[in-house]
Amino acid sequence: MKNRFSILGLGILLVTLINCKSETKEKKNLETHTVKENITSVDEKHIIIVNQPNGLNTPEGMVWVSGATFKQGAVVSDEMAMDHEKPALSVLVDGFFMDATEVTNKQFAEFVKATGYITIAERGIDWEELKKQVPPGTPKPHDSILQPGALTFKKSKSPVVDLYDFSQWWNWTIGANWQHPNGPKSTIKGKENYPVVQIAYEDALAYCEWANRRLPTEAEWELASRAGSYGTIYNWGNDVSVLSEMANTWEGDFPVNNSKDDGFELRAPVKSYPANAYGLYDMAGNVWEWTSDWYNANYYKEMNGQNTVLINPMGANSPFTPNNPLAKEKVIKGGSFLCSDSYCASYRVSSRMGSSMDSSLEHTGFRTVASVDMLIK
Repeated sequence: MKNRFSILGLGILLVTLINCKSETKEKKNLETHTVKENITSVDEKHIIIVNQPNGLNTPEGMVWVSGATFKQGAVVSDEMAMDHEKPALSVLVDGFFMDATEVTNKQFAEFVKATGYITIAERGIDWEELKKQVPPGTPKPHDSILQPGALTFKKSKSPVVDLYDFSQWWNWTIGANWQHPNGPKSTIKGKENYPVVQIAYEDALAYCEWANRRLPTEAEWELASRAGSYGTIYNWGNDVSVLSEMANTWEGDFPVNNSKDDGFELRAPVKSYPANAYGLYDMAGNVWEWTSDWYNANYYKEMNGQNTVLINPMGANSPFTPNNPLAKEKVIKGGSFLCSDSYCASYRVSSRMGSSMDSSLEHTGFRTVASVDMLIK
């Protein structure tokens, strides 16, 4: 397996150089409920699992997310909503189980111990693979740069920051990986209950396969975050004044100063903030979380034009990022400790971002889900 390296990483790297599913099981004896509202024009026979099926126990560390019809995407009152979050889509999603927290360092370490898995950030970079993602004629970086590593955050030393220039706060760091998330001298010892980061999409999928889980779709993730409360900007409501009590985000002038009003400057241990109504922690802030959907900037607009309710949508058929057309990106949700109201405010429920599948970053992790059919034996 090769480390293909990310477009974002390459961009920062070049600046540096210049400057110096499986077979479905039968669903027997399970109590299901039909959602009748607003589905006549879609499929009158569709059965959606709302309540947890009788006889099916909740897997350890997970909670039940009730199926529902809801509006996926930005609410009308959200003045910070971006174009790729709207217009909101009418969707119908089955119930499922979801990890109560992001996958932790302890859990990922157990997976690595059991399988011997080596993450993307721990592998050498193959220039022949990397060339497929960059503009023709891009010079090969020095061999010393093509060593295993990942992107780490650094505060800007300048009070004047171009927020379109990611290289001002992201640094390609040799030796950074899930065990050394801030660089080779950092460690996760004593931080077993922190979310694992520096996880590329392939790494998350490998963990899911081992754990008999999968990544959530964007629709599932958003349904879980809302926890039965629809029409609000945040998963706790519309009151942004309580942000520091509810989530780990960046408070202050990003990326220069962080007041740490929420108690943390970087990552926080899981369960440091209140759970939502379903018992899910960190559905806003702390670290971004992978979903299984392709990131396509036009997805909401294109699907809205179909004028129908989407049943268990799985996102766009193909990726599309206007300013990065060569990369294949997946949707990440939830925001992170770097999200600021002066920059992206991505702790909003509908907020979404695309991340290259081979990107390993200090602020990106994941949590898993399990469909009912995955647990029926």
